[in-house]
Amino acid sequence: MMHYFHRQVQLWGEETQLLLQSKRIAIIGSGGLGSSLAFALGASGIGEIHMVDFDTVSLHNIHRQIAFKMGDEGKFKAEVCAALIEARCPYIKAVAHVCNFDEFTQKNIEVDLIIDATDNLATRSAIDTYVVSKGLPWVYGSVEAFHGQVCFFENASFNEVFKITSKTPAGIAAPIVMHIASLQANLALRYLAGLSVQKDKLYYLFFNDEGELVTQKFALPKRQD
Repeated sequence: MMHYFHRQVQLWGEETQLLLQSKRIAIIGSGGLGSSLAFALGASGIGEIHMVDFDTVSLHNIHRQIAFKMGDEGKFKAEVCAALIEARCPYIKAVAHVCNFDEFTQKNIEVDLIIDATDNLATRSAIDTYVVSKGLPWVYGSVEAFHGQVCFFENASFNEVFKITSKTPAGIAAPIVMHIASLQANLALRYLAGLSVQKDKLYYLFFNDEGELVTQKFALPKRQD
């Protein structure tokens, strides 16, 4: 096993790699962000990964949802992602849950971290409410057009920062999806490996009119208990 993870072991040693084998995470959503997270985290040695999504693959998903290929139309996204994870790494367990987030929580599966890969504020609000009840942290990510947001939530409240609204989404470019998912994956992996993580700080990334990548950081207020 250590030969498979050789480059990671060079980074943090065998003890940390074995620690990852004991961790369990849930990725809520198996579309754009979820696909990229499946690639980024699926071969890193996290012991158990739960992919949660009720949706099936559509043709228009494939250009930006990198777990899927032509011919996958109509298949359940969570099942495709879970199979991909296990095919790339034989040392972990990936479980597909073809259901929505509320139905997943009713299964009472214990995890160490939840990663948001959804596309709507209502589900993120439900995630925030759930993790508070369980004393868990979670990693938020969102993308639209050429910009995105990432945050590791621990003591700040998503529900107090974001207003729940609905609107027609803008278009989206595939690279920004992978970029935001990569940042989410790095936060998750560092946390699970016991490394330092900047918590409760919102990172907002966007390309300005001149094509420059700009990153802004915002400290979030603590949750009002």
